[in-house]
This record gives sequence, C-alpha cells and structure tokens, in this order.
Amino acid sequence: MNKLVAVIQLITSALVSLVALATMINLIFISTRPETISVVNTLVGQGVLIILLLVLATVLFKKSLAGLKQDKLSAKPATTP
Repeated sequence: MNKLVAVIQLITSALVSLVALATMINLIFISTRPETISVVNTLVGQGVLIILLLVLATVLFKKSLAGLKQDKLSAKPATTP
C-alpha cells in the first residue's frame, strides 16, 4: 500500500511540475501585453503560483522517493546469524 501511495505521489509531482511549466509559458505570453494594472496583478499572482507549485512538486517528489526507499528496505529479508 505504501508503494502505491509513493507512486501516486510521484505521478502527482510530475503533473504539478507540468502545470507550473504551463503557467510559466502563460506568464511569458501575458508579459507581452501592454502594461496595465491588471497585467501587473496577473504577473505577480502567477509568479507566486509558480513558486508554490514548484514547492509542492518538490515536497511530493521527496516524499515519494522516501516512500519507495522505505518500501525497498522493508522488502529485504532480515538476515540474523
């Protein structure tokens, strides 16, 4: 069960990274518009959103790797002399 959760977290991390990339591309397109207060608000808002998405992706990635490594350690048979 832990391995399934770790794999789902890994897939979610990849999807969140793709969303952050798409938001960054959208930010580039918006920055070509004439500068108004709504464009500036959008730039700030999407900048914050990109940072938060990348932090979420990093946390999910690290948790999924830790879950997969923990699963590998628990799958090894214990050899005691």
